[in-house]
Amino acid sequence: MAATITDNLAPIAVAERIEAMDVLRGFALFGILLMNLEGFVGPVLAAGTGLDPKLVGMDRTVDLLVYVLVQGKFYTLFSLLFGMGFAVMSQRAEQASRPFAGVYWRRGLVLLALGAVHALFVWAGDILMMYALCSFLLLAFRPLPYRWYVWLGLGAYAMPIGFMFLMGGMGSLLAGTEGWDKAMGEIGTQMQVLIDNERVAYGSGSYADATWQRLKSTGMLLSNITMFGFIAFGLFLLGAWFVRSGAIARPGEFPRMYATLRWAAWPLGLLTMLGSVALAPTMDFATFNLRVSTAFALQMLANLLMCLGYVAWVMRALASAPWQRLLAWLAPTGRMALTNYLMQSLVCTWIFYGYGLGYFEQLPRAWQPVFAVVLFGLQVALSRLWLSRFRFGPLEWLWRSLTYAELQPLRLRAG
Repeated sequence: MAATITDNLAPIAVAERIEAMDVLRGFALFGILLMNLEGFVGPVLAAGTGLDPKLVGMDRTVDLLVYVLVQGKFYTLFSLLFGMGFAVMSQRAEQASRPFAGVYWRRGLVLLALGAVHALFVWAGDILMMYALCSFLLLAFRPLPYRWYVWLGLGAYAMPIGFMFLMGGMGSLLAGTEGWDKAMGEIGTQMQVLIDNERVAYGSGSYADATWQRLKSTGMLLSNITMFGFIAFGLFLLGAWFVRSGAIARPGEFPRMYATLRWAAWPLGLLTMLGSVALAPTMDFATFNLRVSTAFALQMLANLLMCLGYVAWVMRALASAPWQRLLAWLAPTGRMALTNYLMQSLVCTWIFYGYGLGYFEQLPRAWQPVFAVVLFGLQVALSRLWLSRFRFGPLEWLWRSLTYAELQPLRLRAG
């Protein structure tokens, strides 16, 4: 059976890869690190809730810049790239008239297992489990015309926004009533208890304490799959459209679209994000009304617009020889995206958590981007060195070997 699967589909060869996708993955990995550092240095559940009102000076400036330009935009880009990867695999299977569903199911289950190990034993902010669980739905949409993907993707992305408005309107109508205020107060208290528990477990607890806390925090984060699952799945479909339409492989055929994304979508997204910050710069877990839900909706809209703008600017840079040579350094990092993503978690938890070097909540916000640049620079160099000798990153090799039920050749052959 394993031989049959391997004969039907095999890992994509280096020469067949779409370099733009590898560059975008490398670019996204840097943004993910910038975004996640807040959740490495401090409590995971407190990260991504907006501006920290306690920060002042340069720390506050950096916090604002990361929140406006990075937070949410690169998770969105990573989701988009996941959909692109699905479409590439699907296209190759179609072109060869070979079965696909069985291999894809195995691929998703392996990713789910890797995500569970990451979330429970390394870092609770894992995104791989969410991706794996949502990825199975893509098979149901595979037979549809790719032109539908844009509208279906936007529709899925818009559903949580509509739900937020509905809940926000309900909150504004019920604000001041005993039942609503009590329920929101309990939610706020529960979240604060979880954050305080994270602070103790990750900052000064043993590895066993941290693992137990990761289990509880992961359960809390996965409870939001009904909302963020729609967002991720909508982005998967949009990413699949970019591949199936040829927009990634042949960007020269889509000049108007990319120009619109660069000069209209990104600036509009920035203005939308600034509007969100003006309405609600910091999320209060005990408060949810129409003002807060509007700020949240604006942020989700800005994430999509700015993400697409970033894609367009990277694609434009790849069309310029000097920029292409510079961005090519990101491609090996992108080819090892899974390894590098998990390595970021391993390194950062070892440095910041109490069972490691113990620098939890000790790296000032202003210095976090500097730390990110240094760590990512090391990953760029190591990825380039590794791929000069091997076909895949170590975890990419494991993922592929388990997906195709056969050990894949790892070393590059001489010549």
